[in-house]
Amino acid sequence: MSENNSNQPPTGTDTGATNPVSASTASTGSSTAPKRNIPPRSLETKLIHFNGSVDQATGASSVPIYQASTFHQDDILNPPQHDYSRSGNPTRQALEDYIALLEGGTRGFAFASGMAAISTAFLLLSAGEHVIVTEDVYGGTYRLLTTVLNRLNIEISFVDMTDLEQVKSALRPNTRAVYMETPSNPTLKITDIHAVTEWAKEHHLLTLLDNTFMTPYYQRPIELGVDIVLHSATKFLGGHSDVLAGLAVTRTLELGKQLKHLQNGLGTVLGPQDSWLLMRGMKTLAARMSHSEKSTARIAEWLQTRSDIEAIYYPGLSTHPGHEIHTSQSTGYGSVISFDVGSGERAKQVLDRVQLPIVAVSLGAVESILSYPPTMSHAAMGATVRAERGITDGLLRLSVGLEDVEDLIADLEQALD
Repeated sequence: MSENNSNQPPTGTDTGATNPVSASTASTGSSTAPKRNIPPRSLETKLIHFNGSVDQATGASSVPIYQASTFHQDDILNPPQHDYSRSGNPTRQALEDYIALLEGGTRGFAFASGMAAISTAFLLLSAGEHVIVTEDVYGGTYRLLTTVLNRLNIEISFVDMTDLEQVKSALRPNTRAVYMETPSNPTLKITDIHAVTEWAKEHHLLTLLDNTFMTPYYQRPIELGVDIVLHSATKFLGGHSDVLAGLAVTRTLELGKQLKHLQNGLGTVLGPQDSWLLMRGMKTLAARMSHSEKSTARIAEWLQTRSDIEAIYYPGLSTHPGHEIHTSQSTGYGSVISFDVGSGERAKQVLDRVQLPIVAVSLGAVESILSYPPTMSHAAMGATVRAERGITDGLLRLSVGLEDVEDLIADLEQALD
């Protein structure tokens, strides 16, 4: 599959919210240019040619940065589209339209961080309502659910979403939503997105999915029935470890209206400089993801040859639980791989000795990043909870960057030996 990755949606249809204008038409800024039928375009093309990719006013090949907090109103009875940047900014709007196009949704929203996007989406729930959540969810999401939303009387059930029956058995009379993360962080467990969304629709439940690991380049959950797609855009979408951002896309205009109300009311918005920087990073998403995935597959094969690795977690391996389901709902396997080196002491040895991957929180950048989930991404989980979810003291998570893969393997080998 990944060797012949066209990155077309599973349905084979173009699902962009709007058709991007051609560069030649946009650069003139003319409203009298003849209209042409635009054929369906691949995601690789949409990443470069999206609405707003060429400035209508000047023909500039980059979205302008509107560094303004407020906007003059010529007529207060007929206000302009933008009046105050918390409510809307032209640069942020270009980014929000961009991610909606890529995910095939109706509206996009840009937030100050991935957790700002996730927190805002969860506030669609009200006190007394219940949400079913994948058990091995990102540590920051786990912290939000267990230390903040629980104080707002929002009930949470964590379940193993690799088992649809467990999801179904968690249903309560007050259940309002299902929250998925697939592949999950850091053990890359796979949820059958379509199966969960079909069941959720039968019970009129809202479905949300964190698509950070796959991005719309490899996985487009809205096409599989998901209502709201979320991203820590700090990761693969930004791709350069230089911007903090979160994104959300809604399936329907009504959900978009509700999420816009929360975004404006909470003020959890992304600034224009970061919006521009994120768009610049997103343009190279296809090239980066494709290169890194090939390197990750090579590293996974190499790790399999070693007798001193306790476990390898990567959906691209045919032995990975959920491999077939992931293959059916995604066009690639991504570039995050986790592996267990046997103990916390040995994990520390590797972290101390690697020279090429940086040892840090985060993932999805041009540089490889080696992380230690027990003290980094999942530090908010207690040791017992981590153990229940397979997050052992010997677990390392590697986000593979753009370095030469043989150099990375040589470096990992000396660190392991």
